[in-house]
Amino acid sequence: MHARMHLYIIIYMKSRIIPDPSSLQPRSFELLRKGAYTGNDFVKDLLAGITVGVVALPLAMAFSIAAGGTPQQGLVTAVMAGFFGSLLGGSKFQISGPTGAFVVIIYGIIARQGMDGLLIATLLAGLMLIGMGISGLGKLIKYIPYPVTTGFTTGIGLLIFTQQIKDFLGLRIEHPSPEFFERWGQYFENIASFNITALGIGALTILLILLVRKFYPAIPASVASVALVTLLTVLARIPVDTVGSRFGAIPAGFPPFQFPALKWSTFRAVFSDAFTIAMLAAIESLLSAVVADGMTGDRHKANAELVSQGIANIASALFGGIPATGAIARTATNIKAGARSPVSGMIHALVLLAFMLFLSPVASIIPLASLAGVLIVVAFDMSDLERFVRIIKRAPRSDIIVLLTTFIITVVIDLTAAVEIGVLLAILLFFKRMIEVSGVKRSDVASQLFLNEAEEQPIPRHAKDIEVFEITGPFFFGVADMLQDTLFTLEKTPHVFLLDMQQVPAIDATGIVALRSFIEHCKKKKVACALCGLQEQPSQALEKAGILKMIDNRVYANLNEGLTALQKESTGSEAER
Repeated sequence: MHARMHLYIIIYMKSRIIPDPSSLQPRSFELLRKGAYTGNDFVKDLLAGITVGVVALPLAMAFSIAAGGTPQQGLVTAVMAGFFGSLLGGSKFQISGPTGAFVVIIYGIIARQGMDGLLIATLLAGLMLIGMGISGLGKLIKYIPYPVTTGFTTGIGLLIFTQQIKDFLGLRIEHPSPEFFERWGQYFENIASFNITALGIGALTILLILLVRKFYPAIPASVASVALVTLLTVLARIPVDTVGSRFGAIPAGFPPFQFPALKWSTFRAVFSDAFTIAMLAAIESLLSAVVADGMTGDRHKANAELVSQGIANIASALFGGIPATGAIARTATNIKAGARSPVSGMIHALVLLAFMLFLSPVASIIPLASLAGVLIVVAFDMSDLERFVRIIKRAPRSDIIVLLTTFIITVVIDLTAAVEIGVLLAILLFFKRMIEVSGVKRSDVASQLFLNEAEEQPIPRHAKDIEVFEITGPFFFGVADMLQDTLFTLEKTPHVFLLDMQQVPAIDATGIVALRSFIEHCKKKKVACALCGLQEQPSQALEKAGILKMIDNRVYANLNEGLTALQKESTGSEAER
């Protein structure tokens, strides 16, 4: 069943996803080749890059800490992914780095396979992303339905919120469970250890973010809030857990190149996780690029974007970083700050690099409760509860089932299973839609068409023995059964079957087998078969499979031509007798 699905997708989408070489060319290269980049553009990119770099600073550390990594790993990821994602990307405005979508999956990989397992999974995911881009799957990935993406993004939001409760309340839990219900159980068991100071700092951070967004929208809310709260805790000497007290001082400088120890057993263990990382990176980066297109009127190159995300993840892993993808919020900030080209994304990475080289000790004094407050806001933003509720209220029942299934699996089981099942549900939902618009039915206009073609002369006796069936939609295994049933629904066997396929854009292997079986069955009953209206892909596939020879090349351009030719053939046969 799965093999048939995959085969059909490849055949049906072939003409749409085979990439033109130009679709892999980075947008930054286009600017250099055209010579359209000016000094004024650079000034705007410089200001936008500095702005986004400042915004990305606390988020990079916060996402890495939440995922079980270190602040330095988050910064390294933002530098490497941010630079290569912009240099080689398919979007002019995309900003890449660690995001909330990866927090849950990274946490689980580290818990099961350790940091080496995470690095290998990130390398594999990078290779998968490059393969997706080169093979032209960028356009196909965008067809994943909203119920799937909304289901697991809302689930991820809930999981991120759950993970931040520990630092937000200052609870003393040495080994937090990665499981959703077990973790909440730990919270209730250790609620007596909650710290009122941590709660106050976290709540103040959230309040400041909301106030800055409302009254000073031009100022990066998360940066301003974390800076103010950190300054307050230092000046008032408020005792609270900080980045430095939890992880030690962040080393000044950039970490060295490190290639993880490659073991076949580890490859096998993390392959499924790598696929999840690759799918999440592909989906989120392309969604972010689509948002950027909507804000600017630009048009991104999906395949080039996937290749760049693959290289960005490989570069991040080789320097000890974590998975990365396009970040919607930072990309939007980049656009609002006046960015003109991918240069702003590269500058944003250099700003973070400068911070790592010269100002890393400053990060050590940031309160963990403040970062938890930032991530709680991020979790709420990415949950998109309005869309979640709208789908439940207004969408068809099948979409609601897909939404809730993906959401529940994300929260209760894990994100890996959610992505895999979500993709499978997307495929099943796609085929359900295809079956709904596909079918085999007796043509109710064939007689009238033939009457007009014959200049309104009475229809000859043998013309009435020409049975016309119209096939609509892709001719795949879902339609094959309908074709097999046609012989059994007829009260009288006709002299000729004419299959009108002008509305069939593609046919797969199962459809070819069903058509062959149908023709062989007709031959046993001494019924001739003919085809009309073949489009390019079905015509090539049927000729290659030998189907056209089986029907003695009775293939016609349209229904009128087919009816006329078959009637003449029928009249000639009658004359010979």
